[in-house]
Amino acid sequence: MTMPKTPKPEDDAINVAAPPGFDAQAIPIHEICSDQVKVSKDLLSPEALKARFQSPPSWQPEITDENRHVIASDIIAKRQAVGKVTKAAVLIPLLLKEDGLWVLLTQRTNHLRDHAGQISFPGGRMDPEDQSPTDTALRESEEEIGLDRNRVEIIGHLPEYLTVSGYSVTPVVGLVQAQAEYVLDEFEVADVFEVPLSFLLDPANHQVRLWQSEQGGRRFYSMPYENRFIWGATAGMLRNLYHLLKVWLSFLSSSPSL
Repeated sequence: MTMPKTPKPEDDAINVAAPPGFDAQAIPIHEICSDQVKVSKDLLSPEALKARFQSPPSWQPEITDENRHVIASDIIAKRQAVGKVTKAAVLIPLLLKEDGLWVLLTQRTNHLRDHAGQISFPGGRMDPEDQSPTDTALRESEEEIGLDRNRVEIIGHLPEYLTVSGYSVTPVVGLVQAQAEYVLDEFEVADVFEVPLSFLLDPANHQVRLWQSEQGGRRFYSMPYENRFIWGATAGMLRNLYHLLKVWLSFLSSSPSL
């Protein structure tokens, strides 16, 4: 993501993300969501995903502890009060491959101020010239990993996700014709890799971890894959994609909540 590269004094007062050196992978697993409804494999085809976004059912996004903290602490309003941009967008790139859909993810560089070293979707804050979250997601994907926007078919959006770094992020979902190689912005992106969509949407791979601090406990999702540790906002957005797709098999009317 394209975020401020030089910290300013007012940032410290409103950035309440995990402390420096925070090791999410070392936080104990509180529970695994293996008993939750599975998404049918029939819903993981490009055609089924398009149909789902074109005619979505009634469903509720999951409210995570991160979301609650942002709301309770009024983080976004505080950023807006000092003139900070708070709107952002990411692209959830679904790669079209012979063996199904895969999700393209990035590993952020370790020196970034926000979410350093974490796994994320390509994306960033909205620029004044961006006309929509889709514009932001496609522009940032070009800048960060050299993804040709002509290879992307946008099929829908997920609800905004509030992050502790002070952004209201719109996830933009797109089907992507895979490129032979990606040109990375070396300042922001250390690596790109792919994960099967079926793995990321299987609740048996969704871990809830419980972090205890002086401010109390906070739960967050993680989805480890091979040697990659996917957690935080990225995992939270994937959970909402899961909730959107599981609805055909689940007739629960209550809002999911972490």
